[in-house]
Amino acid sequence: MTTSTQFWDKIAEKYAKQPISDEAAYQKKLQITREYFQPSMNVLEFGCGTGSTAIAHAPYVHHIQAIDFSSKMIDIAQAKAAAQNILNVTFEQASIDELNVPDSSYDAVLGLNVLHLLENKEAAIAQVHKMLQPGGCFITSTVCLGDTMAWFKLIAPVGKVLGLFPLVKIFTVKDLETSLTDAGFEIDYQWQAGDYQSPIGNAKILFIVAKKPA
Repeated sequence: MTTSTQFWDKIAEKYAKQPISDEAAYQKKLQITREYFQPSMNVLEFGCGTGSTAIAHAPYVHHIQAIDFSSKMIDIAQAKAAAQNILNVTFEQASIDELNVPDSSYDAVLGLNVLHLLENKEAAIAQVHKMLQPGGCFITSTVCLGDTMAWFKLIAPVGKVLGLFPLVKIFTVKDLETSLTDAGFEIDYQWQAGDYQSPIGNAKILFIVAKKPA
């Protein structure tokens, strides 16, 4: 078990009880995402956390496979789905780099609030590109710490070792845009969805819909 997995397992119950920090922005992201959905679609969400977003989107697609590397998060997500009788979402403990599926398996992939928590976002983005059908879309909402908190990279490793926070990668909005286009995506929609507020500073949150060319 990695240090990051231990961190998220430890805080899962507390995380599940936290209210959404910006309800209006969250609802807008849901609405925009659904504009790209069709009832026949098969969707992957990686880094699904406690499953709230996957469950909210369930009525709009055929099936959602939702994964997270925290088993505790997945336990909570499965309990939520069972309580609401959601039958077209499958929750599974896994990370994006562990997922072994054929190319072009999904019509859409969601990676929300997760790219900055991965060791190698470029590898994850490249894998998403392979998993998508031609014309499919990758939808991400990502904290870009590099524009306002570049100094955080100096303390992030220490905080991770002490268990104060998980692995956190520092990159700018431009870095994220470049990572997506270098992987072969075309950015179809982009919105700065407010600021990520933390006790040590604020960072930009970028919401992007990137399409794999048809």
